[in-house]
Amino acid sequence: MTTSTTAESSATAPLLDLHTLVVSVRRRRRLWVALALLGLLAGAAIAVLMPPPPTAVTKVLVAHKEDQPNDVGTLIRTDVALLQTTRIADRALTSLGSSQRPEDFMRDYRGNGLTNNLMQITVTGRTEAEAVARAQALAESFIADHVRRMREAADTEAQTLLDQRNRMRDELDDVNRAIAKASPRTDAKASADMESLFARRAELTSRISDFDMRATEAKVGTPQLVSGTQIVDAPRAVRHSLPKAVGTDAVIGFVLGLVAGLALAAVGTVVADRPVLRRDIAAHLGASVLAELPRRPARLWRRRRTRAAAERLTALLARSVRNSAEQVSLLELGCARTTSVIALDLARALAPQRPVVVIDGLPGPQLAKLHREPGDPAVVGGAGTATLSHHERRLGVGSVAPGTAWTDLQYLGTQTVLVVRAGHGSTAWLHTVARQLTDLRIVVIGVVLIDPDPRDRTDGTLWDGLHTALRGQNARMAPQNGTGRPREGRQPSWAARVPDTDQEGQ
Repeated sequence: MTTSTTAESSATAPLLDLHTLVVSVRRRRRLWVALALLGLLAGAAIAVLMPPPPTAVTKVLVAHKEDQPNDVGTLIRTDVALLQTTRIADRALTSLGSSQRPEDFMRDYRGNGLTNNLMQITVTGRTEAEAVARAQALAESFIADHVRRMREAADTEAQTLLDQRNRMRDELDDVNRAIAKASPRTDAKASADMESLFARRAELTSRISDFDMRATEAKVGTPQLVSGTQIVDAPRAVRHSLPKAVGTDAVIGFVLGLVAGLALAAVGTVVADRPVLRRDIAAHLGASVLAELPRRPARLWRRRRTRAAAERLTALLARSVRNSAEQVSLLELGCARTTSVIALDLARALAPQRPVVVIDGLPGPQLAKLHREPGDPAVVGGAGTATLSHHERRLGVGSVAPGTAWTDLQYLGTQTVLVVRAGHGSTAWLHTVARQLTDLRIVVIGVVLIDPDPRDRTDGTLWDGLHTALRGQNARMAPQNGTGRPREGRQPSWAARVPDTDQEGQ
C-alpha cells in the first residue's frame, strides 16, 4: 500500500516544480543581484568613459509628386535609403572640401523618416562645428539631388508628351491634305469619307490640345515641388547631458544584468537539481526534518529567535541521546562549522548527567578550531577512541559530503542526525547518502535543516512508508520490538523505484 502510493506520487511528479524554481532562484539572489549591480556600474562607466561623439541634427521637408493621403511612408523610406548612397555622400564631401571616402562618411550619419514628408538627418563629427557643417552639406546635397531627379522626371514626361503631340500633328497634316485633295463628288460614298476625315481631324485637334496642356502642367508643377523641398529645421548641435546619459545607461545595464542573472540562476537551478524545500529534502533522505537553523549570524532583531531555536534543538537532541543506549553521531552535508557548534552545545547539555567525549570525524579542522571554554567536553580524533572509558558517552561528528569514507561512519555512531544545508546536495547525492546509511544499518533519527528558505511553507514530516533503513533496520529493530514483528518506519522516495534485493532473494 505504501509502496504503490510512493510510486504513484513519483510518477505524477512534475518535471519542473515552479515553487522549487522560484525558491532556488530567490536563494541565489547574490548571483543575480551581483550581476544587476555589475550591469549598473558597467552602464555608468560606459557613459563616462565612452561619451557619444559630437552630433548635429537637421530636418528636411521633402515634397513628392506622388504624395497620397493614404501613403504608409514608402516614399520617405525611399528618401532615407537614397540618403545612404555614395552619390549624395560624395557630393556632400565635395562641398565640404573633405578627402574622406564616401563609404567611411556614410557610417557617420543616418536618416530617419518622421512623417510621410519629413526626414531627420543625424550626423556625427569630431567637433560640434564639424557636425553642424556636415549636416548642412548633407541636407543641401540631398535637396539638390531630389530637385534634379524631379526636374529630370518632369522634363522626360513633358518631352514624351510633346513627342506624342508632334506625331499627332503629323497625322493631322495628313488628314488636312486628304481633305484638300478630296473630289467634290456628291455621292453617298464620298460624303461618308469626308465625314470620317472631318471627325478624325477634330479628334486629332482635341488630342493635340490635350498633350499641349499636359506637357505644360508637367513643367509648371515642378517649381512647386522644388520650392516645397527645403530645410525646415536648421542644423544644430545636440547637447549631451552627462548625468542623464549616466542614469540612462546605468538603468539599462541594471535591467540587462538583472535579466541575465535571473536567467543564469534559473538555468543553474534546473541543471544542478539541488533540493531546497524541506519537503523534498525529507523525501529524498527518507527522514523527517526535526528543526531548522540559519547558516549565518542572525540580524540584531532576530538573534533572540535564533538563540531560542538553537536551544530547542539542543534540548530535542539531548532527549533523544539520553534515551538511547547506542552511540549517536551528527553527520553534516555542507555545514561543517554549524554542525560543530551543534555538537558542542549538545555535549555541554549531556555533560552533567554523564561524561561526554566528542569524536571528531570531520575532514577539516572546523571542530578543532572552535573556541572552547574550561570544563567543556573533550574533543578527540578517531585515533584517540581506543583510550576512552566505557563510562564516557561518545558523540561522533562526521561528514557525508562527496569523498566520505562510508565504512568509518559506523564507528561514529549507529544512530545519527543529519545536519544538511538546504540547496547544497543534489538529488542524486541525497539518494546516495540515504542508501549508504541504509546499507551500514545506521538509523537516521531525523534531519536538521540549515539555511532554510524563510518562505518555505512545505511540510518536512514523513507520514507514511518505512524508515530509512529499509534493508537493515527491520532486522536489527525486531528483537527490540517485543512482539517479534518488525517496526514500521519511513522509507525514502527512491525506495519505491529500487527493488529490495534482500526481499527479492527471499
